[in-house]
Amino acid sequence: MSGEVSVKDGVSAMSAIDGLVDAFVPFAGQALAQDPLGWPGYPATLERARERTGDEQSVTGGRAVIDGGACIMVAFNFAFMGGSMGEAEGRRITEAIAVAARERLPLVSVLSSGGARIQEGMRSLIQMQRVARGLVELGAARVPHVCVVRHPTTGGVWASLGAGADVILGDAGVAVAFAGSRVRGDEGGDDAAFTAEGKWERGFIDAVHGPEQLREQLALALALLSPATRGLPQLPPLPVRRGHATALSGWDQVQRARDPARPRADDYLSDYFARVLEIRGDRVGGVDPSVHCGFGRHDGRTIAFVAQSGAITGAAGYRTARRLVELATKLDVPVLTLIDSPGADGTAAGEAAGVGPAIAALLQTMAAASVPILSVTVGEGGSGGTLSLASPDHLWITPDGYFSVITPESAAAILKRPPEDVPTVAGQLRLAPDDLRELGIVRGVLGV
Repeated sequence: MSGEVSVKDGVSAMSAIDGLVDAFVPFAGQALAQDPLGWPGYPATLERARERTGDEQSVTGGRAVIDGGACIMVAFNFAFMGGSMGEAEGRRITEAIAVAARERLPLVSVLSSGGARIQEGMRSLIQMQRVARGLVELGAARVPHVCVVRHPTTGGVWASLGAGADVILGDAGVAVAFAGSRVRGDEGGDDAAFTAEGKWERGFIDAVHGPEQLREQLALALALLSPATRGLPQLPPLPVRRGHATALSGWDQVQRARDPARPRADDYLSDYFARVLEIRGDRVGGVDPSVHCGFGRHDGRTIAFVAQSGAITGAAGYRTARRLVELATKLDVPVLTLIDSPGADGTAAGEAAGVGPAIAALLQTMAAASVPILSVTVGEGGSGGTLSLASPDHLWITPDGYFSVITPESAAAILKRPPEDVPTVAGQLRLAPDDLRELGIVRGVLGV
């Protein structure tokens, strides 16, 4: 929550987007604040803020160009009453969202706000609901919302407009929190949880950059996700084959999949994509560094990806994958998944984090996805956790991979077989690429 703040004279909304845009043209006739509560001195406070900043309100909506890409932008000016959101600001935001949805142009919000405006009371606070409704309609139009958080971003603006964005980019070193320092009562507090870096660490923000790279990443997000540039939602083409010939025994195939020298998912991604925008985290406080998600450019069109790196996958990894597939479905972008994991995290910590429900949710999301999904097992494919990343209709495998109901060691343990029987069990599981093709599990073996 914010009231009047002391700022340097002449700081307009353009300062909030300085260095981000090639051009910005504000909309004409945007809403102006009223005085719904009859707050003492509020009209005079508004006039002083307008004189000091040159802006009419703390939010300005308009058309912007970023590295040649057109978008609709809403920019907050913290110098105008702490960037607080009143009724007029809410109308400006929702009207900009409506233009973005109607014209199918990406929405970019550049935030710097203390939250809802005290002087307008509940008429201010309910703007959070109106913004949320607008963002739902924007998503229904398959138009992306990319948010840039600057210093500070707090309160209802963060909790409605910012945290509700499809992709969130943070300016390095800025404060980001639901409760501002005055509300928390610790103006000198330096806990990382209240910073962009802390939000990135826990998966609430996709990336944190300095000014120059922030512009580059914003331009990349628009280039990849804009309806005008992302291309058609067709089935992704198969990656180029890397690796060896097939036709090994089951146990030899498992050993090959576990060989640290064989091609990894990152190798396939670097071959496949010219440019990549990564998304990070499950948006509920978890990050699994072994699962990489994002969007990339391949042959002139955008393809979303989920790639495992060979490690056990935790609940946060499955939730992040689900977030990626849901976002790709919303934006009408096809998906490539690269499978490489011996299975899900079965430890007590994994159970406490909800690994089972996370797998169930991802399985349902994959089943419900309306966009084409191509999956390739590039290494280990162990158990149901890994199956949750597999396309129900378009699953392939490389000569370096295997797919099994469970790892051979676990299968032997369940069957009460001694360790020396593990190679025999591996063969009986028929987990090798040629076996899986004959069983009708995979469409084919890459390059064979």
